[in-house]
Amino acid sequence: MEHSLLLARSVTYAQRMQRVLDRAGISSRVYRAPRDLTNLGCAYALRLAPKDLRDALLTLHREKLSPVKIFLYRNGAYQEVGHDLS
Repeated sequence: MEHSLLLARSVTYAQRMQRVLDRAGISSRVYRAPRDLTNLGCAYALRLAPKDLRDALLTLHREKLSPVKIFLYRNGAYQEVGHDLS
C-alpha cells in the first residue's frame, strides 16, 4: 500500500506535526522511522496518504514546522522525494 512518510527529528516534533495536521483534518500516524531511512538514530515519522502530502506540507509550513526528509513508499520500497516541498 502506498503512503507518504515525513521524518521528524524527535518524537516530540512528530507529535507536534501530527497535532497540526489533525486540526487541519489530515489523518496521520506517528511511529519509529525505518532504520535504513535515517542516520539520526531514533527518528520518528508521520505516515499519511500520498493524496494528503501537498496539503500536509503546506499546513506544516504555515505553522513553521518542516520534516527532516520526505519519502514515498511505492512498489515495496521507499523513495526520497525531498526535504520540504512547500
